[in-house]
Amino acid sequence: MHSTLEQRLSDLKHLPRPIYGQTEALPNKVIGYRHSHPWVQFSYAISGVLEVQTAQGRFIAPPQRAVWIPAGIKHRVQCSLHTQIRSLYIDNKVLADAPATCRVVEVSPLLKELIRAFGELPVEYDEGSAEGRLAAVLLDQLTHAPDMGLMLPLPTDKRLLKIVAQLQKHPDTSDTLSQWAQRLHVSEKTLSRLFVQQTGLTFRLWRQRLRLLNALPLLEQKHTVTEVALACGYESISAFIAAFGEHFGSTPGEFFKT
Repeated sequence: MHSTLEQRLSDLKHLPRPIYGQTEALPNKVIGYRHSHPWVQFSYAISGVLEVQTAQGRFIAPPQRAVWIPAGIKHRVQCSLHTQIRSLYIDNKVLADAPATCRVVEVSPLLKELIRAFGELPVEYDEGSAEGRLAAVLLDQLTHAPDMGLMLPLPTDKRLLKIVAQLQKHPDTSDTLSQWAQRLHVSEKTLSRLFVQQTGLTFRLWRQRLRLLNALPLLEQKHTVTEVALACGYESISAFIAAFGEHFGSTPGEFFKT
């Protein structure tokens, strides 16, 4: 199934219709190399946790969220176990005010049903019929889906890259920015300024977002809240629950139920 879809996409010089998509959800697949498409890609996580990585950051999509990937953006994809993905590809020519940056968006109940219904249409659907009108409504909903903010921005400074690489491998580490400054032979003030300048977040907030986003696959895999909190570097379970609720508007236990 994977190779057939990829072959079809690589063979296409243009999309047969403004929106092109698969009729069935694809199971978990890791695409470890960076690649891009000449069309917008909309990858929807039906179940599991989908992650898209670009030079700008990591975009994490739990169930009922999707990643909007503009045309030409080099990216790679990885998923948690048992993830099910449905992808749509959109011709740039039909996009007027669509997002120009990669983002994680909400899949509302309406959008979910539109994606399901569109998947039942033939590839070369009749644009002048009810099929075309359904595709037009779907396109409008896709381009106006609200941004969920589930993105971890990545810096470009070599010193910061050393820090974030280590933190991504070991999110539970409690090393301070001062300790990092000593190791890298630079002032803490310089590192602090660069973090805000290149990520829009302070070091503390960046690490907190990393930990919270890393918690999502673990929670989806049914690890206990205590296990997840400790794995993500929280010594206090209540602190983890409070931070999670502030960021996601839900408790860790309720997040995947909704």
